Amino acid sequence: MSRIIAGAASGMPLASVRGSDTRPTTDRTKEALFSWLQSRDWCEDTVVLDLYAGSGALGLEALSRGARSATLVERDRTALEVCRRNTDAVNRALGRRAGTALGQSVERFLAGRTEADLILADPPYPLDGPELDGVLVSAAASLTPGGLLVLERSARSAPPTRPEGLEEVDVRTYGETALYFWQDVR
Repeated sequence: MSRIIAGAASGMPLASVRGSDTRPTTDRTKEALFSWLQSRDWCEDTVVLDLYAGSGALGLEALSRGARSATLVERDRTALEVCRRNTDAVNRALGRRAGTALGQSVERFLAGRTEADLILADPPYPLDGPELDGVLVSAAASLTPGGLLVLERSARSAPPTRPEGLEEVDVRTYGETALYFWQDVR
C-alpha cells in the first residue's frame, strides 16, 4: 500500500487502484523524487499538476510537503474514484481544500488555459512517439516561467524528446524507473 511519505499528512495510507492498468510509482522512487524537489525548493507554495495521476500519490505528496495547490488529472474511472477518495482524505488532513481530482483526458485538460510551477507526468509506458511528444509540448506550454516538468518513464524506454524551451536539469534512474527533470527557460 502506498502512503504519504513526509510533510503535514506524513504516514497517511493511500488507497491503491486495483485491477487496472495503472502502474503506481514506488515509495522508493517517490521518496527520491521529492527529496530532489525539496532540496531545490520545488515543493513549498507551488502550483502542481499531476498528469495521469492514478491514485494521486505524487500530487498528494506535493501537497503534504507544502504545495499551495495540486490538480490531479486522471481519465480512467476506477483510478479517478480512488484518486478522489485519496484527495479528500489529504484535504481533510491538511484542513484545507488544496487538492482537486479531475476526470478527463490529459490532452483535453492541457488544451484549456492552465498554468503550473511544477508538473508531474507519469503517462502509461505504452504512450510513446508523436502522441507522447504532443502531451509533453502541451505540458511545457502550461509551465510558469522557470517552472519544472518531471517525467516518469521506464528506464528501458528510449529517452523522450524534450520540448523546445525546456532545459534538461537532471535524469535519475531508480530500478526500472527513469525520471527526467526539465526546466522552462523561455
